[in-house]
Amino acid sequence: MAFRDLIRERFFPHIWCPGCGHGTVLNSLLHVVDKLGLDPTSMCMVSGIGCSARISGYVDFHTMHTMHGRALPCATGIKMTKPELNVVVPMGDGDAMAIGGNHFIHACRRNIDMTAIVLNNRIYGMTGGQYSPLSGRGVLATTAPYRSIDDDFDAVELARGAGATFVARTTAFHVKELSKILTKAIEHKGFSVVEVMVQCPTYFGRKNKMGGAVQLLEYYRDNTAPLGSKKLEENQNLIPRGVFVERERPEYCEEYQNVIALAEGKE
Repeated sequence: MAFRDLIRERFFPHIWCPGCGHGTVLNSLLHVVDKLGLDPTSMCMVSGIGCSARISGYVDFHTMHTMHGRALPCATGIKMTKPELNVVVPMGDGDAMAIGGNHFIHACRRNIDMTAIVLNNRIYGMTGGQYSPLSGRGVLATTAPYRSIDDDFDAVELARGAGATFVARTTAFHVKELSKILTKAIEHKGFSVVEVMVQCPTYFGRKNKMGGAVQLLEYYRDNTAPLGSKKLEENQNLIPRGVFVERERPEYCEEYQNVIALAEGKE
């Protein structure tokens, strides 16, 4: 199968702003699916609402574009019904951590076998540049014209604390690392969370005077470091990247089948 067979060409050119990092994540994801030799008919992508949610319209998989913040419960229903599918759930930082925050922590807790990708551009892009739970203190946004005084969630620590069995973070600058992490996440048996720090030059970069896409990518290059690296050891203020959690725990769909068997008197 050709790589271009994984996309819905009729929906291109895409709607993302020039320099947006979401296209990089889409590109990496498609390369991973292609490299793993996954049948597109075995893939199911479920998204909510937002710039990142548009990814589901561009892939030639089974797809479902759902409500804001509700992608994970919809994906859970699909996975419970069709456990053989490879379910991927792209979400924005607001989509996943604000209105969808409660669904996020319980999806982690249940350990259902799917991959949640949190595209963290630190702002609500589609709806006009409001600050999100991952924006952080001191950020300028349309809903924080004098700067935000809210501390941000640490998506990695939140996922780890809620029980996700695979948790990782990378950026749109580190494309090779992104592909490697997405590969591990999809192959992992259990609930996988991958936070990808992506650039939003239109709202975040412009409002916070951090420049365009190139400058934002340089920021991720200079202000992050791999876990266990000397760079991170020497500067604790850098944002760590890599795989934070990778462990085994009973998978939810399989456990549910055991409950059905027990109820039917087969165990």
